Amino acid sequence: MDEEAIRARLAIIKEEHRDLDAAIEAIQSGSVFDLLQVQRLKKRKLMLKDEISKLEALLLPDIIA
Repeated sequence: MDEEAIRARLAIIKEEHRDLDAAIEAIQSGSVFDLLQVQRLKKRKLMLKDEISKLEALLLPDIIA
């Protein structure tokens, strides 16, 4: 994967992560909400966070100390 592709994928994932955050907040703000749905969204959000971390690590140059 080249740097441009990584950055493009990273932008898409970050946007989805933000969208999930908003969706979770909207669901939880209701008087009655589906706990299972919230848990699934949070799990997906955590998976995206892990992928974001991996992609950001690919963009950082290896520095020999």
